Amino acid sequence: MITGSEMKALLNRFPKFEDSCIGLEYAPRLPKGIVGETKELIAYARKFNDEVIRPRVLVLDRETFEDPGYLPHDIMKTASDWGFYTMWVPRLFGGRGKNLPSLTYTIEEISAACAGIANVIGVHFLGVTSLMTSFNMKLTAKILKETVEGEKKGEPCLISFGLTEPMAGTDVEEMDLVDRGKVVTHAKRVDGGYLVNGRKVFISMGHMSEWTAFYAYTDMKKPSKSMIGLAVRKGTKGFSLGRHEDKMGQRVCPASEIIFEDCFIPDEDVMIDSYSMKKFTKKSADAIMMRHIDYLASATKAGVCAISVGVARGALEDAIKYASETTVAGRLLINHEWVQCILAAMSKNVILGRLAYTEANNANAHRGTYEMLQVKPAYYYLKYMPDAYFRMIAPMLEKPFSTWAMSKMYLDRKPDKDVFLTSGMSSLAKFAGSDFGMRNCQLALEIMGQEGLRHDRGMEKRLRDCKVLQIYEGSNQMNRVALFKNLIAPSYPQARVWGESAREVL
Repeated sequence: MITGSEMKALLNRFPKFEDSCIGLEYAPRLPKGIVGETKELIAYARKFNDEVIRPRVLVLDRETFEDPGYLPHDIMKTASDWGFYTMWVPRLFGGRGKNLPSLTYTIEEISAACAGIANVIGVHFLGVTSLMTSFNMKLTAKILKETVEGEKKGEPCLISFGLTEPMAGTDVEEMDLVDRGKVVTHAKRVDGGYLVNGRKVFISMGHMSEWTAFYAYTDMKKPSKSMIGLAVRKGTKGFSLGRHEDKMGQRVCPASEIIFEDCFIPDEDVMIDSYSMKKFTKKSADAIMMRHIDYLASATKAGVCAISVGVARGALEDAIKYASETTVAGRLLINHEWVQCILAAMSKNVILGRLAYTEANNANAHRGTYEMLQVKPAYYYLKYMPDAYFRMIAPMLEKPFSTWAMSKMYLDRKPDKDVFLTSGMSSLAKFAGSDFGMRNCQLALEIMGQEGLRHDRGMEKRLRDCKVLQIYEGSNQMNRVALFKNLIAPSYPQARVWGESAREVL
């Protein structure tokens, strides 16, 4: 029918099979234990929704309007008591070590009840991911162990992530655009560390977090060449919290201004410094940071899609409930053909959105940050080894060897094309999922009419919650361009992205 060489040539033509059928390629390697574990976590999240979130979700939303400075400490502690802040922390750091792709399915489930509370958990793991993709194993171990100890003591130790600049917006999401924004967070090298001045805005969970992982710049004229990752503990001299944003949606997840005024960050709390990393890798300084940002975004944008799909599903469930209880012209709404067509379209959006983040997860597991954790031997080894073993080897994380090993694995040995693929698929998931979420909210309101505008129906809250999903983690327009840059442009040398030639796939 076709020769092997012909098949290879045809499948390597754009769009490449390996880049467009990730699930089919990855499925044979997927440990069956992942499926069972994920099902258990979905069920656990549904119980959490029934017992904790749904009885209080609208009350909490109303409280945030009556008191814009309201901080939901009780809900945050309850989530900690249920184990959600350590559930996906690797056992090597004392966490529960659940498979990382299951985080998105759990987040979807919680978001179907409340996107804001789902985002609290998601933001915490954004902070966790920023630490783990920095390759600084010593700092990562220190902070994650505090998170685990905080849960045991009943004192949640959350980690937020500070990226957004007041005059740069989402430009800082892309290394190619950093120089075009007006960044203000400056890190000056001094004896023993860095002196930081500046501020960040719209930092989710800033007021609730014990640690904040953030980026600053050592050269304000060329910030793209001088980005540095740092971590700061709450209460550090020179670090303070500014305004608590009175925002449109996801109000139960605070958005904070964080301020640095001659804030000293010691060397031990430097998350990633491209120049010090040079002793571990052959990569250039800007290539190190670009790789770090790509790894981070690839993991977290799938999470944004999952929250969006949860909102889309919640809107579908609300619309079905209303249609099955409401009679128009002598018939239940659910028996009107036009309503059935809308509900079918909404169901399609949920399924396609879930497929988008599943494929992003597959890309991460097959080509990206999860790869070493999801292959069959490693997965079962990490799942079933006694805790005593992990306590025995944990001190090795504090050795420079650990950072060297991670750098070799993810900086030097990981092909650029794999990083581009995971970044592109995650960008797709982000804008597709959030667009599906908004569309389902609009379609639900078409069915519910004026009833959908009432606060006690919950639908208008979903709409408010969903709108921000199209903006944070890079606007959807930016993510569309990022998909083009990573998945299309490398095959077409004449393509230009943001005025520059596309990165060459090696």
